[in-house]
Amino acid sequence: FDWSMKERQNRTYDLEMGLRSAMANGELMLHYQPIFDTKSGKIAICEALMRWDHPTLGRISPAEFIPIAESCSMIEPITAWALEQACRDAMEWDENVRVAVNISPVLIKSDGLPRAVIAALMLSGLEARRLELEVTESIFLEDSGRTNLILSDLQRIGLRLALDDFGTGYSSLGYLRDYAFDTIKVDQSFMRGVEEHSRHRAIAQSVAYLAHALDVETVAEGIETEEQLRCAQEMGFTNVQGFVLSRPVPAIELLAMMRSMGSDAKDTATMQDRRRA
Repeated sequence: FDWSMKERQNRTYDLEMGLRSAMANGELMLHYQPIFDTKSGKIAICEALMRWDHPTLGRISPAEFIPIAESCSMIEPITAWALEQACRDAMEWDENVRVAVNISPVLIKSDGLPRAVIAALMLSGLEARRLELEVTESIFLEDSGRTNLILSDLQRIGLRLALDDFGTGYSSLGYLRDYAFDTIKVDQSFMRGVEEHSRHRAIAQSVAYLAHALDVETVAEGIETEEQLRCAQEMGFTNVQGFVLSRPVPAIELLAMMRSMGSDAKDTATMQDRRRA
């Protein structure tokens, strides 16, 4: 035992108690990181990212509070709130722009996810085709057939499914064979080295080729330099996401960005110039 263990325990307790009132107190919010079409340069998807401003502890990282929410059974109501808020925000955007919401593996085991999705769509009026659920490969680790059933039911009502962070963890091409994903997001760890490492580029390139053959969209994550952006375009990725194009921003700033871009964006380079301005 040492005192740092006690300090961690106290912080975990404080965050768990804080989460139980965070939604009611308006402390939770969504920021959005745009994902751009590599051909048109327009925003194609906006990924919803949760933020928490604790009244005394300040801004809490999702990497810290999401696992706590999963362990204390708060992830279901928090995700339901996020789905409702994201769908309401998306109603302000162009009808061709989708919104993506990350789904915890914990929720795949719960009957609450389909209900939360349907409720969010009905309350907001958003078309199902404009909602994309992002899941990671960890949802398949203890798959008893239930995962496939839930994912299939969600797709049946028109939702899109994205496989996030592809290329890490327990990646398997079997997932692409057995599950009809609409989008594959290649992990940023591969895109980070495409300029310098031929092996990274070869892996990213092969995923882009495979997705094209499967008629699946791709997103190159973590694009932080113009060279990485150029490589992603050359490799044939359909969409790109990263700080060089836009950091996550509040909904009101995203809406202003969309309006300033208008409908005349020609390519991602033009869009970069606008973001710098």
